[in-house]
Amino acid sequence: MKTLYFDCFAGASGNMILAALVALGVDKVELLEQLKLLNVSDFEIEFSTKDKSGISALHADVKVPHEHAHRHLHNIEKIINDSALSENVKKRAIEIFTNLANAEAKVHGIEVKKVHFHEVGAMDAIIDVVGACIGFEMLGIEKFACSKIHTGSGFVKMAHGKFPVPPPAVAEILQMKNVPVYSTEIEGELITPTGAAIIATVCDDFGKIPEMKIEKTAYGAGTREYKDFPNALRLILGETENYELRITSYEFKDQRSKIKDQNLVLLETNLDDISPEILGFVMERAFEIGALDCWFTPIQMKKNRPATMLSALCSPEKKEDLIELFYTETSTLGVRISEVERNCLAREIQKVETEYGEIDVKIAKYKNKIVNAKPEYEQIREIAVKSNIPFRKIEAEILEKLNK
Repeated sequence: MKTLYFDCFAGASGNMILAALVALGVDKVELLEQLKLLNVSDFEIEFSTKDKSGISALHADVKVPHEHAHRHLHNIEKIINDSALSENVKKRAIEIFTNLANAEAKVHGIEVKKVHFHEVGAMDAIIDVVGACIGFEMLGIEKFACSKIHTGSGFVKMAHGKFPVPPPAVAEILQMKNVPVYSTEIEGELITPTGAAIIATVCDDFGKIPEMKIEKTAYGAGTREYKDFPNALRLILGETENYELRITSYEFKDQRSKIKDQNLVLLETNLDDISPEILGFVMERAFEIGALDCWFTPIQMKKNRPATMLSALCSPEKKEDLIELFYTETSTLGVRISEVERNCLAREIQKVETEYGEIDVKIAKYKNKIVNAKPEYEQIREIAVKSNIPFRKIEAEILEKLNK
């Protein structure tokens, strides 16, 4: 499986990630051609080689016209959705900005739609995020992993004042995925909101370098210069086979143990006086917050009232956020909480070449044998709509191709 590992000994920023991807093998000309599909104002990216404490690293300088306007999430979504970029690139880029917006909303105590992006809403940040997503697709990355992140120390000046490192939004983004961090005597903001959002969105595994066959390493240069400290992001590209790495209270298990048991929390409440519209909204918000699953069960309550049991499954870290959602968005006066253990099959994504193009198929294995295979729904849906071919026919053809 094609795997990309972020080695964040000097943190990361959007342009460090973009530069490192080009150093790793992303074609600059093709990258720029893809970015032009955004149909935004003229921009340039100057790549240059820098010496970072003896390490040769590539630096990306994104140059855009000066802007006065700051954007909201819907403005950025429109720019990306109106482009001719691939659906995978659009989806991933919007997910990154959505995570940024959720973090900002929580920090400021406002609704996501009211979040007013400052630095991360500027055109150069959009170029960094979309460019990184294009690079991931061009390299064919199937899995992402990341080291513990060096945040830096001290204070940083921002639009709202002077804040400690890491700034509130960055800390919130990293908390979403329980990303392990550390600080040293190096002063300055090493991990930026854009860098944190990209890494937290694409990576599920955090810790030591996974067991892999390394194909190539590359470095993306940061802007600041430090004495005897290489301000650079290292990317490691390689092939991984059958490894499972999961974070549990910042303790990392042996990769070969293939951990499948997870300690989770089940939240439940019974509701007999709430509209279906609100229930639908609550489910959407539950998934946005980080619920692993959410469902409704028809039940009957006192006085023979038909009602709905709302259930959400989550990691222990998301318990309080989801309880807050239940209390603020529903009429409940209490939430049942129970600890559950979930056993999961080992899963991987396999790309299958078909007459419709390359399709992602999620494969589940038990005792090293395939017991389930499911083609990516959105990809099949898009093909079915464009070609006017039945969904089930396309799915059957893909599975037949996989079996062969």
